[in-house]
Amino acid sequence: MRRASRAGGVNRALAAAAALPVLLFAAACSSDSGSDDSAGSGGTAQADAGGSSASDPSVSAAPTVQAAAFKALPKACATLSAKTLTELVPKAKAKQGTSTDPQDRASCSWSSLDNNGVKGSQFRWLNVSLLRFESDATRGAGDRLAQEYYAKQVGDAQAVAGAKGTTSQAVPGTGDQATVVRYDLKKKEGAFKQQTVVARVENVVVTVDYNGAGLAGDKTPSADTLVKAAEKAAKEAVVSVRAANGEGNGGAASGGSDGKPSASASPSTSSKASSKASSAPSVSPSASPSKSAAKAAAAGASPSASRKS
Repeated sequence: MRRASRAGGVNRALAAAAALPVLLFAAACSSDSGSDDSAGSGGTAQADAGGSSASDPSVSAAPTVQAAAFKALPKACATLSAKTLTELVPKAKAKQGTSTDPQDRASCSWSSLDNNGVKGSQFRWLNVSLLRFESDATRGAGDRLAQEYYAKQVGDAQAVAGAKGTTSQAVPGTGDQATVVRYDLKKKEGAFKQQTVVARVENVVVTVDYNGAGLAGDKTPSADTLVKAAEKAAKEAVVSVRAANGEGNGGAASGGSDGKPSASASPSTSSKASSKASSAPSVSPSASPSKSAAKAAAAGASPSASRKS
């Protein structure tokens, strides 16, 4: 009996020893399988994260701005027809304004003195200024910049020092928007009637300054007559701007209402918009066309008042 029991114990020990390697091998296989699964899922997550990052760029596109409608200006001294100049400033000669870039800024003035001897004389002074704004990604669209400058020009005309009876009203049929400002100005030479018409057409601002006076005892001109003349000049200037950019027939460029080019300046040549965009003009208060017109008037013995800054 003891031998049988001893033999059974030995057999159980041998069986247990044989089973141990099998258990260890199974545990090792289970551990390796878990590591592979974990590594596989981690790699998939990293790939997904990388793909998501690549499909969602954080850099946005650069801002864009609408291109300016007009790329050129007409010759300032040829914006008005010979007939209109004869009516507004008889026998006057054109004086071209200085400009470093005539495609962005231009001006021209005319001064007329009709001497009637002992009966006195009639004085007239006319100035046409053109300012074009180019679109810029930082400053904005050209037409919006022109609107801002248009409003400033009207405000300057309404705030002239020493002006009396200042009034302003809209001028229909002249570009996209237009305003005429009129007032009286007392000078030692006599009483002057001043008219300023500011008009905007797309990205171009047109400013027409026109004043008149009866000197040495001659009668003061009618303000209503001068206003109508200034408005007519502004309309022609706007048409010339359009013509310089391939729209319509133009004012003085095609001879205006009388079919003849301006006698005081070479005729403006109509051209289509230039494909090359020029840089936006830098506008400072001292470079305002209406203010430049006032300075030109003073230099030409015109009593037109200078605008406030």
